Amino acid sequence: MEKLQLIATAPMGLEAVVARELKDLGYMDLQVENGRVNFTGGPADICRTNLWLRSAGRILIKMGEFRATTFDELFEGTKALDWPTWIPEDGEFPVDGRSQKSQLTSVPACQGIVKKAVVEKMKETYHTEWFPEDGGRYVVEVTLLNDQAMLTLDTTGAGLHKRGYRKVSTEAPIRETMAAALIQLSRWQPERPLYDPFCGSGTILIEAAMIGWNIAPGLRRSFNSEGWPLLPEELWDAAREEAYDAVKDDIPLQIAGSDIDPNAIEIAEAAVKKAGFGKDIKLSVLPVAKAKPQGDYGVIITNPPYGERLGDDREAEAALKQFGLTALHYPTWSFFAISPSTTIENYFGRPADKKRKLFNGRIECNYYQFFGPLPPRGGRN
Repeated sequence: MEKLQLIATAPMGLEAVVARELKDLGYMDLQVENGRVNFTGGPADICRTNLWLRSAGRILIKMGEFRATTFDELFEGTKALDWPTWIPEDGEFPVDGRSQKSQLTSVPACQGIVKKAVVEKMKETYHTEWFPEDGGRYVVEVTLLNDQAMLTLDTTGAGLHKRGYRKVSTEAPIRETMAAALIQLSRWQPERPLYDPFCGSGTILIEAAMIGWNIAPGLRRSFNSEGWPLLPEELWDAAREEAYDAVKDDIPLQIAGSDIDPNAIEIAEAAVKKAGFGKDIKLSVLPVAKAKPQGDYGVIITNPPYGERLGDDREAEAALKQFGLTALHYPTWSFFAISPSTTIENYFGRPADKKRKLFNGRIECNYYQFFGPLPPRGGRN
């Protein structure tokens, strides 16, 4: 099979992180666009990238792209694509859609046209008038942007942030994919301590432990494309075996966190256990003022509470102020916080060394980065 055009979707602002992850996995033929990174690969690469990408949203197969200003153009363009190669006769193929800055503005109408076109194409191959759609799931997506239609097949299913370790979450959890990106944007390495004083349900800590031990984040979950004829079981087995062989669980971790809310810590404990880090991540119920990170040259990565989350701005501001004070007691540590608050730098008494605009859910935030000194070379700290 010739190389496929693949897309790793990326939350806004994280495209470069996803591109770097793909490069680290050996994919060099990359093209970074808004909200996605395009790359090429074969069927085995669909399995690998679904298992390994930490900050991406989904892995899509790009079926085709063409100009569509009328429903006729959309129908003919879609029908010309090679759907039967991927979708078997019993496949279930719902259509998702979105439209921006295009003449075809009605998303339900576009979805209907695309569905009809795929059915017509399938009829030609399978010589039947009716499809039961009771087999595997093949989600088709039509995206219209500036009158260009792009048709994709979703290989992932539930978004890649669903790692399988979080059954319940706290009131305003950070997505696993975002937590992984924050860690990768920091300078943290597994030989350095890591602490989260507002750890909530423990997502940042668990993602750090998975990075520290080189555990593929998708190892404990399933994907829509398992069982697709072009992605047979042996491809998935080989990708999982490669991932299991890559685990380095003999590296000692110094990862800990605390939260003022006992309920959050209870949820975090359950998630930490489910993720397999019950003995390796230390958790405690503490206000930020009492947090005592251990070690030198450590890294604090956190998603502090803010007004929308606590429902009380005064309480949130007090917590942020206390967080800024903590930095005074840990001169060798580096501090990283994602927050919509504009007061963090005041509480640290200095501008952040780096700021990056990110969206936590739909909330526009900055990722404030205050660098401490790098650990001396040689010897652990």
